[in-house]
Amino acid sequence: MKQEELQKLQKLAAHIRFDAIQAIKNVGQGHIGGSLSISDLLAVLYGKQMKFNADDPNWELRDRLVLSKGHAGPALYSALAISGFFDEEKLSTLNKGGTSLPSHPDHLRTPGVDATTGSLGQGTSQAAGIATGLKLRESKNFVYLIVGEGELNEGQCWEAFQYIASNKLDNLIVIIDDNKKQLDGWTDDVIKQWDIASKMRSFGFNTIQVKGDNLESIDDGIEYLKTTKDTANCMVLDSVKGAGVPLFENMENNHSVKFNDDELNSQTDEALAKLQSIYEG
Repeated sequence: MKQEELQKLQKLAAHIRFDAIQAIKNVGQGHIGGSLSISDLLAVLYGKQMKFNADDPNWELRDRLVLSKGHAGPALYSALAISGFFDEEKLSTLNKGGTSLPSHPDHLRTPGVDATTGSLGQGTSQAAGIATGLKLRESKNFVYLIVGEGELNEGQCWEAFQYIASNKLDNLIVIIDDNKKQLDGWTDDVIKQWDIASKMRSFGFNTIQVKGDNLESIDDGIEYLKTTKDTANCMVLDSVKGAGVPLFENMENNHSVKFNDDELNSQTDEALAKLQSIYEG
């Protein structure tokens, strides 16, 4: 990746983080941690890898994205707004009455959202169905599925994975956000995950593991998986909940954050200023 391209993606990742945090702070609370842990991934997808047309969200030749961990909707909305699907000012309506940006993505309400998600585990099945349909139509488009590692507690994920591998859906890239935490705390304290990459390989997936905050590694990994045919493909992101913003990275309970404290609000404003200086610099 050329340096100028890397800098563009770094600015995009900072912009996504800024908009997501600002939108959540504006509504008073929301899923900060899981939104930030996929911000670099979304920067690579929308800034380089995915085919889309913001002027025609239902463009037949577009790639599809299924955000199965739907609580990270604010990050997706930010990526969509920055990419031109709708005005960034709409982000201030997140999760408010009459909004087109509900707390979890809704295909019928938000331009650019390809699947309604939020009931954890169901996105895997939706992505498998979308990829199957594209295969039957001999389409060359890709489907990107983003799943949280805590979400893998749902058995439906593994049923869908078995289907994906059995049918060798090489047009579907499963991306697991292994940010180590979920609603009730550290994921391994809830249900031990063991080695996720090894588990995916045992299910028949060609699997790689990359650092969730390394834009170049994410990009290289996606490029590699897109060219690997006749097999199911998976990328495991070794990520950090709240990534990219030390304030939230170091927060113990960072799955959902309430902005009802003057000190937290002040610290958040400082973090937002730093992010803004990056994407505007």
